[in-house]
Amino acid sequence: MSVTQARFLQGSIFRHVVVMTLTGALGLMTLFVVDLADLYFLSSLNDTHITAAIGFGGTIDFANLSLAIGAGIAAVALVSRNMGARQPDRAKQFASNALYMSLGISALYTVLVAILISPILSLLGATGETAHQAKIFIWTLSPGFICLAGALSCSFSLRGIGDAKRAMYVTLASAITTLILDPLFIFKFGWGIQGAAAANAISYALCFAVGLYGLGKVHGFLMPFSWQNFKRDWSAVWSIALPSIVSQLATPFAAGYMNYVFAPYGDEIITASTVVNRVVPVAFGVIFSLSGAVGPIIGQNFGAKDYPRVKRALRDGLAFAMIYSVATSLILYLLRGQLIAAFHIAGRAAELVNFFATYIAVSWAFLGGLFVAAAAFNNLGKPTYSTWTNWGRATLGTIPFAIIGGAYAGAEGILVGTALGGIIFGLGSMILAYRLVNQISVSVPSAA
Repeated sequence: MSVTQARFLQGSIFRHVVVMTLTGALGLMTLFVVDLADLYFLSSLNDTHITAAIGFGGTIDFANLSLAIGAGIAAVALVSRNMGARQPDRAKQFASNALYMSLGISALYTVLVAILISPILSLLGATGETAHQAKIFIWTLSPGFICLAGALSCSFSLRGIGDAKRAMYVTLASAITTLILDPLFIFKFGWGIQGAAAANAISYALCFAVGLYGLGKVHGFLMPFSWQNFKRDWSAVWSIALPSIVSQLATPFAAGYMNYVFAPYGDEIITASTVVNRVVPVAFGVIFSLSGAVGPIIGQNFGAKDYPRVKRALRDGLAFAMIYSVATSLILYLLRGQLIAAFHIAGRAAELVNFFATYIAVSWAFLGGLFVAAAAFNNLGKPTYSTWTNWGRATLGTIPFAIIGGAYAGAEGILVGTALGGIIFGLGSMILAYRLVNQISVSVPSAA
């Protein structure tokens, strides 16, 4: 078992941000690359019902991912904070109990999805053969939901410790397994969409095993379940997990609403929306990982009461987000033709994907602020701020803008409207995060 120490109390903050973000992105993006690979392989079947079904089923799958990430945020906040305060035993207890909580939440979600799958798909706008294919996908995939939740909890706790490499291994194991099994199950065995779901379920189980090994065997941060210890830590974990989970669910809510508003335009537009929703997490996976990457840096320095470094972590995280987003949106624009060809789309679907890559992708330069701000809110004792900003973007920043945009310019107008709403809430979140860090810096003397 290795000697585990806080790693972010010294050295360049920007370097820590870059290393944690890139390794975290590689790990997190592997999950999204798998989703993109599923879409790529299944689009080769040239069946728009299957391609659209992946979009509807993916929303349900993404909700489980969001639940797991929300619970994982509690783990990384408490583990990193206690590591920074040089209390590794408490960090170990929080890592274990956060894992058990995550498993329980995902188990409950899995049961509810199995029971309510038909009304959920109907609410999202899926009908006919598309709804049937989506049911097959979810029923086959859902047994793996619990394993994914456990794997991500282990990964987040490893990040809180500062072991970015082993945190990355957790999701890399899932990606490698799925990329091997996907073409085998889909084409060789002829299982189609059910084969893609089975490959993912198996990969979730494997990545959970990798996470348990890193957290328990390597670091000794996994304790047997104790109801007494779980009750003791429940309030501390849940006080962060609940607002974080609610906050994370804003993203699948917004994705589900987008499927709903696009559904009347037909399967071609749903297909385009599915392609965009699978490309964005891969292209901007670095931004998605910022919250989990910057969080441990903020948490350890907050625990050590080094407030100037806390403020620097926020500043450097925001700068990194802006630079990366602008560069990535330019690449998407240059490769938009290849992107359309890769997924075998044409007509209105191709037009909408081209429109996104040309005009909408650059809005992520501002949306990145939401993720960095969330890291600050969750690790500085204000998790409800993250909840309000994320749901504000998912509701007030999405619904009215989509309605107005759609009324004026159809599907393209919906994309423009929601992009504008995202920009507004991204800027607002950055301002709020800066105010919070400034208040802490002024009100409490530095440890330096």
